[in-house]
Amino acid sequence: MSTETSVPQPRVSGVEGQPMDASDSALYATLLKEAPGGLAFFDGDLRCRKANDALAALLRVPVGDLQRRRPAEVLPEGLATAFETALRTVLAEDRPLSDLDLVVPAEPSGRAGDAQAVATATEERILACTWLPARGPAGERLGAVLTALDVTERRRAEEVIRRKEQRYRSLVEASAQVVWVAAADGAVIDDAPEWRAITGQAPDDYAAGGWMAVVHPEDRPRIEAAWRECVAENQVFETNYRIRTRSGTYRHFDVRAVPIRQGDVVIEWVGANTDVTGQREAEEMRGRLTEQLSAAALRTARLQQATSMLAEALTVSQVVQVITEVGRSAIGADYSAVALLDDDKLRLSIVAPSQPGGEAEGRPPARDDIKVADQTVMSVAVRESRPFLAEHPDSLRLQLGRDEKELFAQHPEERAWVGLPLLAAGAPIGALRFSFTRPREITEEERVFLEALAGQCALAVERALLFEREHRTAEELQRSLLPSDLPQLPGMVLAARYNPATRHVQVGGDWYDVFRLPDDRLAVAVGDVMGKGVLAAAGMGRVRNALRALALNDPRPAAVLAGLDRLFSATEDEEQFTTVAYAVIDPETGRGAFSNAGHPPPLLISPDAPARVSTREPGTPLGWPSQRQQTSFSIETGNTVVFYSDGLVENRRRGVDAGLEELVATAADAPPEVVGDPERLVDFLVDRMLAGYEQVDDVTVLALHVPPKP
Repeated sequence: MSTETSVPQPRVSGVEGQPMDASDSALYATLLKEAPGGLAFFDGDLRCRKANDALAALLRVPVGDLQRRRPAEVLPEGLATAFETALRTVLAEDRPLSDLDLVVPAEPSGRAGDAQAVATATEERILACTWLPARGPAGERLGAVLTALDVTERRRAEEVIRRKEQRYRSLVEASAQVVWVAAADGAVIDDAPEWRAITGQAPDDYAAGGWMAVVHPEDRPRIEAAWRECVAENQVFETNYRIRTRSGTYRHFDVRAVPIRQGDVVIEWVGANTDVTGQREAEEMRGRLTEQLSAAALRTARLQQATSMLAEALTVSQVVQVITEVGRSAIGADYSAVALLDDDKLRLSIVAPSQPGGEAEGRPPARDDIKVADQTVMSVAVRESRPFLAEHPDSLRLQLGRDEKELFAQHPEERAWVGLPLLAAGAPIGALRFSFTRPREITEEERVFLEALAGQCALAVERALLFEREHRTAEELQRSLLPSDLPQLPGMVLAARYNPATRHVQVGGDWYDVFRLPDDRLAVAVGDVMGKGVLAAAGMGRVRNALRALALNDPRPAAVLAGLDRLFSATEDEEQFTTVAYAVIDPETGRGAFSNAGHPPPLLISPDAPARVSTREPGTPLGWPSQRQQTSFSIETGNTVVFYSDGLVENRRRGVDAGLEELVATAADAPPEVVGDPERLVDFLVDRMLAGYEQVDDVTVLALHVPPKP
């Protein structure tokens, strides 16, 4: 079906009233058919006399429905009203109407007609319409001509831009940003009333110095250099600085300025300043809180670490060493000291740390003791049972009426002091002293930490004092029970070594004994009583004395061990674990008898054969049900027999079997001159077997050597 309707039309003439020629007709037909915009002619009665397909598509109305009808008869009510209002205005006022936007609703018209037009009714469209008055050859009014263009996408883009501008303005206002403009060379070109309202600058002042004039003097050199660099290189300027406000105070601002380009040329700079003072203050507050929390967590960890370290400190010197390390790491103390009250509670004695190379190394020592009645940091802490704090030298002199240079002459640079009493069951047993080389204020949190540390230190000192007393008692007991010297024999040379374990600084139950029997034979015994300290030393003494008594009655090894079994069953705890190796030897012939109650086998060294350990069954420890056996043996000329405890061959990293193999290999490596000298041999075996291992148990070694006859 044709898109034009043939109806009687007024005769249209060309120029000067002449009928249209072929070119005019072609132009007219092309405009109606091919023009991208809508075209229509309305007569004086507002009826559409001619319309092209483009307009019909824009209005979503079949073109046939437009012919000879008014807009109100074809178009939706709102659109029709706008059409007719515009037509009446043009006809009445004989003037054009330009750029009048009309909205075509999304819904189709609902009239039967062109299916294509209906199919395009998918969304609202915006038409930019221009209405022109139309006149005849004589100038008479014939109607109006409409041109319509679809500007939907353009209007939407303009709306997006408008909304973005609105949002930007709203964001600027909401974020309290201050916007300013500078020339391409960085100089001020426009006034900034918002900026001046903050800084209090007059227009002339701002025009002369701009925003840079109110930057904090400490920030200005950095900001000027950065601004010049960005302007020279056309880079984004982004930094922060402090600005002097109208009241004379300074506030923090973040600034970002970007170059505005026209092509490749920068024509100006636009900057935005944001007041971030509140944010900075909040960040600083968070930083201080985080620092305080971190410090508190660190102090808690240090206190836990100190508690653990103090639990392993067995002597007072070790306690002092721990306190020195904790004081330095936890509160930054430069020096520390621990002093203990003497028995009469009148003097404090300074205790040195256990390890060399500490703070006092290379310096004059502190005075050995301090009177409790003196005016000193530690004396006051002990007398008053409270912490003593002096944050600077004037505070020290004010509280004490003096300084402490004569007491701690090795630390003349001290500038702050802390004294803490060491209390056990509420009574002072000593004092703890920290000092600093700079004035130092102790916070309440640090004071709580120091008091807790002093409490842990007091417990550790009290425990160490008890341990040292027990250790001295056990050591004296054990030294009294071990032989002071070994028998001197013409045909046999003896040597012994006893190395107590030093890790726990405790005396163990290892022992050895060599004595002459009534028939001039030699009794040799090496034993190990399980445990440490006084109990182990006492147990060792009982076994040694019982063995001597039994040997004097019946020296046979099996009989002696059987007697010890009966003694253990009657007097010792079932949990007690004691081993003994016992031999009786004739020094003249080297022949003897041997019996073993669970002790490591003896080592045999000969110049003519490889070193070896006895393969005979060692038997059970004392007190265990057993039928004691004894074996005969002979020490040939030039040979050596070595008795030892399990501490020589066993430790945390080496089992007994591996230790025995290593002992045999070590003995095989001993030079002949070492094998022939028992004193050198026992040292050689101990040094080689303990090298590279932590000694955690006592080590006892006893060697018997029969030298070659002259």
